[in-house]
Amino acid sequence: MKNGTILVIDDEKDLQELVRYNLEKEHYDVIVASDGRTGLDIALRHRPDLVVLDLMMPGIDGLEVCRSLRTDSRGKRIPLIMLTAKATESDRVVGLELGADDYVIKPFSPRELVARIKALLRRTATDSEPSEVIRRGDLLIDIGCHQVKLGEHEVQLTATEFRILQFMASRPGRVLKRDEIIEAALDRDTDVFDRTIDVHITSIRRKLGKSADLVETVRGFGYRFRDGRDDG
Repeated sequence: MKNGTILVIDDEKDLQELVRYNLEKEHYDVIVASDGRTGLDIALRHRPDLVVLDLMMPGIDGLEVCRSLRTDSRGKRIPLIMLTAKATESDRVVGLELGADDYVIKPFSPRELVARIKALLRRTATDSEPSEVIRRGDLLIDIGCHQVKLGEHEVQLTATEFRILQFMASRPGRVLKRDEIIEAALDRDTDVFDRTIDVHITSIRRKLGKSADLVETVRGFGYRFRDGRDDG
């Protein structure tokens, strides 16, 4: 029984085959693309369960592919793990700001990548299980439909952003430390830094627009979803 379809976009043939071999051992179907344009076309046409995307590629690089996926209705919710040979925090932040759900730094262990893929797919599947709706004023979070609305307008969140917002909104008024949010929303394995949460929170606030103040910063402690509005 297959566990899902993974699209790997990377121009290194050896890495493609290494990732394919390890994923197929775990009963995933694997599609590979050697450049960004081909990978983007495949992702939008076939809508795989998850995309593994290299940051540095000739032509359209991984950042542009990520940006294009997140601005297209067909690709906005596909879970995405970015591969990067750049180990600096700023490079990782850029990928997260563009909508990547997770990242793995090259060189990496194939077992680590497979573990990250399983964790992200597990989170995505869990998001769609409960049939629960959270309301805060004009904000509606439909967990079963994996949908966020402000009034009549849908808010386009990545899988990780949705998970973070859901986790916080279900605990209104409670101060949540970054570690708590990481454990609940990111299934921390290795190499997750606190700034990861800050980047995602910034993106969530930007997308919430006039309702951004629902997500409060508690300096020195973490974040809090503002209480005081009844569910309805």
